[in-house]
Amino acid sequence: MNILDQVLEKARFSNFSDVHIDEKGQVLTRLDGKLMPFPNMTFTAEQTKEMIRTLIEKEDTSRLERQEDLDFVYVESSFRYRVNVYAQQGALSAAIRVIYENIRTLDELGLPSVLSSFTKEPRGLVLLTGPTGSGKSTTLAAMIDEINHTRPCHILTIEDPVEYLYHEDKALIHQREIGHDVDSFATALRSAMREDPDVVLVGEMRDFETIQATITLAETGHLVFSTLHTIGAAKTIDRIIDVFPNHQQAQVRVQLAGVLKAVVTQTLLPRVDTNGRVAATEIMIVNEAISNLIRENKGHQINSMIQTGAKVGMETLNASLAKLIRAGKISRESAFAITDNPNELRELFY
Repeated sequence: MNILDQVLEKARFSNFSDVHIDEKGQVLTRLDGKLMPFPNMTFTAEQTKEMIRTLIEKEDTSRLERQEDLDFVYVESSFRYRVNVYAQQGALSAAIRVIYENIRTLDELGLPSVLSSFTKEPRGLVLLTGPTGSGKSTTLAAMIDEINHTRPCHILTIEDPVEYLYHEDKALIHQREIGHDVDSFATALRSAMREDPDVVLVGEMRDFETIQATITLAETGHLVFSTLHTIGAAKTIDRIIDVFPNHQQAQVRVQLAGVLKAVVTQTLLPRVDTNGRVAATEIMIVNEAISNLIRENKGHQINSMIQTGAKVGMETLNASLAKLIRAGKISRESAFAITDNPNELRELFY
């Protein structure tokens, strides 16, 4: 076994989430959100250069020469790792995410039961949002796999790269990878119209074309799941609208008000009752009142609507944080470190 695979195997069986390698001899890892030196091993610059060479030997390295990053999945002994290789200060670095092959259920992830109801929607758009490393992909995989086990339908995923591999149960599942099966999200989304899917997973709504095509797909009777690097429902809606030219924004608000079913924002915090991390969530379920707020560009009122929607499964981030504090799962310090309204959190807790 080469040194790269030794490092990745140790990372996997130590429950590390990420490994960082650079050509200067540095190897760091992330455990429960904290970055630290790789334990009990030291590396030379030549060894880390060899690790990166091993990672990219089957990839199109001309993209690095064009000052582009490489995104791909590295597979070793059926274990999968999501990799980004990039240049910095004239040298290469790699960020490696460990993909654990077992797709956990929403219940196993400790997520609110209302998320399960989104998998039963016949059509519309469900968005998972949050910062990098907040568990969006893991939550989406749990939701897609729940559909796989409960609905006889056609699931189409469009990802860059494909992370979790699903084992077909009741559903027919096709997974398309950008750069291997299709050239772009926009192309894949245009083709999806002719591929008879019932459920579509769009790995990330990155740009104008992808956002536009995703909304159109949801409008045409499909259930669509996707992600955005935003925090909070109101900011997510603003981010989508702002991508469009001014003259189109009013129409997009109408479209979004019609197709959006839910926005879930999550962030991971270190647990104090055991090892690992737990998700704090904000959940907005689009009812008629919220749909009107989106249509009328009154996003600043959305948080109040989420607060009053607890009976139907809505939840503000502060309500989620307060619940986790009361359950003894997280510390007050970590909760106050991420809230954008500490006074409200203090009132909820005390």
